[in-house]
Amino acid sequence: MAFENLLIEQKGRIQYIIINRESKLNALNKATLAELHTAITDAFNDASTGGLIITGAGQKAFVAGADISEFVALDADAGRDLAREGHSKVFDVIENGTKPVIAAVNGFALGGGLELAMACHIRIASTNAKMGLPEVTLGLIPGYGGTQRLTRLVGKGKALEMIMTADMITADDAYQFGLVNHVVSQDELLAKAEELLNKMLLRAPLALASAIKAVNAASTPGVNGFEVEIEEFGKCFGTEDIKEGVAAFMEKRKPEFKGK
Repeated sequence: MAFENLLIEQKGRIQYIIINRESKLNALNKATLAELHTAITDAFNDASTGGLIITGAGQKAFVAGADISEFVALDADAGRDLAREGHSKVFDVIENGTKPVIAAVNGFALGGGLELAMACHIRIASTNAKMGLPEVTLGLIPGYGGTQRLTRLVGKGKALEMIMTADMITADDAYQFGLVNHVVSQDELLAKAEELLNKMLLRAPLALASAIKAVNAASTPGVNGFEVEIEEFGKCFGTEDIKEGVAAFMEKRKPEFKGK
């Protein structure tokens, strides 16, 4: 499928999803969010794709926020619907996906852009990246999961500071706060993301999906994460991959997982 606002590139079992609105600093408008929903869902359902890297076109921005021009005509009900649709069709889909998703943050990640990065399972930032949630400067708060995911990643105090001051932080600060996993030069960014994802793709695909589900359960209200872990652990014993993994271990060879 051809997209107007995304570039899709396949590199082996890795699929790149590149937000391609460079003249708008890759800002997220409704059309781009709709395309992201389609692209991500398709990738999760594509057996030839093992994992995703999401990044922005150019060298200035990952995603510099939402397209503010679309906010002008919204009332309270329309704003609520906008947030709910974004949660259900994009941000929650990524976080609860069955395949690893890495955000390669190649510049500004502000507002909805930082929220998109936080929905991914892993974040790698280039040294020039700047991150923040500036919504209160518009009379808003983050609406695509920012208040929740930032709190989980950096803690309540730092989350409130970032949100209420609207200040941007550097990539090094983000690493110190636990917001990103790695910081590398812009030239090394995609190579680092591929290195990390390719290492994951050597592991059992169904086990990766179970790990994502169990770890997410740790911060899901009303869900007993220990019970989810027990259930997912048990499910792994019903797969062909565990037989291959155990056999490979006993035979002192590398496993060849099939995702079955």
